[in-house]
Amino acid sequence: MLIKKIATIYRKCKIAESNFFITICKYFQYRFYGKNIIVHHKVLIKGLSNIETNDKLEIGMRYVGFSDKRDTTLLNVKGKLMFSGNYSIGRGCRFDIGSNAKVLIGKGGYVNPNTTFIIMHGLTIGDNCAISWDCQFLDEDFHAIVYAGMKEKSNEIVIGNNVCIGCGVKIYKGSVIPDGSVIAANSVVRGVFTEQKVLIAGHPAKVIKNDVSWK
Repeated sequence: MLIKKIATIYRKCKIAESNFFITICKYFQYRFYGKNIIVHHKVLIKGLSNIETNDKLEIGMRYVGFSDKRDTTLLNVKGKLMFSGNYSIGRGCRFDIGSNAKVLIGKGGYVNPNTTFIIMHGLTIGDNCAISWDCQFLDEDFHAIVYAGMKEKSNEIVIGNNVCIGCGVKIYKGSVIPDGSVIAANSVVRGVFTEQKVLIAGHPAKVIKNDVSWK
């Protein structure tokens, strides 16, 4: 069983252009701490104890033609980063999870290269969600703007199940995306959407089609 696992990781390293020795050493290091994580040799994790995995987590191990083996992936986790099942994080991604933040990511999905998560409050991503490249998730302004009639709103971002997020999408604080939705490339999302299976697009983003599906 162990030899089979090592052979599988070796094959993954060949495809991902990762240094097998570094990847296998990190794999056993993480297993020692109870984490089932396989990483490319250019992955840096800060705050390993704050990451929870219920199944396999792969970081930087999927081949994408425009990514490079020298791309560095960074997870800086001061709060909680929890995965409920199998998940894949692409090369060049950045996770900055604040000390009071909680990020919960569902099973069966993936995020493509060069996507950034800056979460100081909370982020929930459902099961089987596809997140494309060069996206940004940001739930904090890092400054205060005060005006008359200002209402207090939740900063947490909530993404439902089976959501497809196109390349270059920006999703900002307080946004809610329902199950089965599709967000078109380069959209800027800041708002609460309530209808499921819609196509959301634009800057600012709005619903442009109903009853959509994606594969």
